[in-house]
Amino acid sequence: MAYDVLIVGSGFGALTAAALLTKRGLKVGVLEQNKYAGGCSTTYKRKGYWFETGATTLVGLDEHMPLRYLIDETGINVNLRKLELPMQVHPPDGQVINRYPDLEDWISEAERVFGKKNQRTFWKHLYSISQQVWQTSLTQLSFPISNYKDLWQSILRARPSQLRLIPGAFRTMEDVLRKYDLLQNKLFVEFVNEQLLITAQNYLPEVNELFGATALCYTLYGNFYVDGGLINLINPITDYITSNGSSILYRHKVDAIIPLPEKGYKIHTSKGILTSRFVISGVPLNNTASLIKDEKVQESLRKYILPSPKLNSAFSISMVLKNTPALKTIHHQVHVPEGLPIIKSKSIFLSLSHPEDTLRAAKGETIASVSTHIQDPENNYIEHKAIAEDAIIKVLQERGLVRKENILYLQSATPGSWLQWTGRAYGMVGGYPQYQHLKLWQMKDARLDHKGAYLCGDTVYPGQGIPGTCLSGIIAAHKLLQDHY
Repeated sequence: MAYDVLIVGSGFGALTAAALLTKRGLKVGVLEQNKYAGGCSTTYKRKGYWFETGATTLVGLDEHMPLRYLIDETGINVNLRKLELPMQVHPPDGQVINRYPDLEDWISEAERVFGKKNQRTFWKHLYSISQQVWQTSLTQLSFPISNYKDLWQSILRARPSQLRLIPGAFRTMEDVLRKYDLLQNKLFVEFVNEQLLITAQNYLPEVNELFGATALCYTLYGNFYVDGGLINLINPITDYITSNGSSILYRHKVDAIIPLPEKGYKIHTSKGILTSRFVISGVPLNNTASLIKDEKVQESLRKYILPSPKLNSAFSISMVLKNTPALKTIHHQVHVPEGLPIIKSKSIFLSLSHPEDTLRAAKGETIASVSTHIQDPENNYIEHKAIAEDAIIKVLQERGLVRKENILYLQSATPGSWLQWTGRAYGMVGGYPQYQHLKLWQMKDARLDHKGAYLCGDTVYPGQGIPGTCLSGIIAAHKLLQDHY
């Protein structure tokens, strides 16, 4: 067969799996429908400027975290700037909340803004849980369990600290706030809800404690910026893959994955048919189910697939600004409790290019990426983009973050744009949201058919950004090697 492994899509999970399998000597082909690798974690060029496609924050490089594992395994080098202040949050009362990276500094800030009642115990508890979750994630690579070998490997690697995490899968973040008597603190509840939406894609009643802890504590880990945009995180990975005998095949849109009678797979693409012994789908479950032409696999996937009403897309704006005001950080979340017109979302996320980065724009110019959630994208078509654009710019201007007269260039994208660019069902972005009725062991395992087809991406480890998708790729590669080598 031409390839040992063909991987559908080149998102961060797919590239992670490709790099790790290439390291083991397998010949891998990554099939990407666009001309850039990286999916929702890359950068594209327009009008001479480099804009992020989706993700704008980079975490996961601390000890026991997935991106650190990938870099250590492959030896790739990425030029990074560590952010001294990961984010500022702008609540409706006019305050500015500094999301300091040091735990003690952050607790002091939380007490200043929300009052001293139980903030210290709450954040110390969450930070401890988040550390244990990340450490467990790289020792329990057989999870979720789907065969006896997985079960045996999980037992061998089990530690008392891991067992102590299990009750957190049954508690919601609403339960945790209730335990610390914080549900009556309206400002704090609004803050937590909108922060959870960034990385867990849902709110207090639905997000379990384990995912909630990692979502709320991500600013307490190393937050980094890549000059030139996230494409300069993606390029070293694709260079590693291609320099070690594997391939990135651009403009190869996959139309079907067909299991062969004996073993292996035939992949129909826009540029012809390819064959491989194994296949990994790096696209969402919704797309995977329609691509793989196996009735048993399609039937098995139905219980995992979320419909549009349970998913999020985004309305996003990419801008070029001149004379940007001096700000303490490049990432800002602005709360809009009354909701934005048409879109109805209650927060806006703004990311700016680093003031010392001259690769994305000329000196004196700044790239701004703005995004806000749209629930149920299939049934929320955005017809009047200008109204939404004006409302968002007005909010950012009122908070002193953007001046309308300084906008040199602006383009916006709706769920329809995301659908066209990524091909992801309904234009879904951000991965699957967290839902309390879906327990950790009910998540879809990386195996699709227990023969040679696997799965990775942000519908496997939902709503955790680049670290979560990276982890999904690590697990897919691990299970493929465990099963067949």
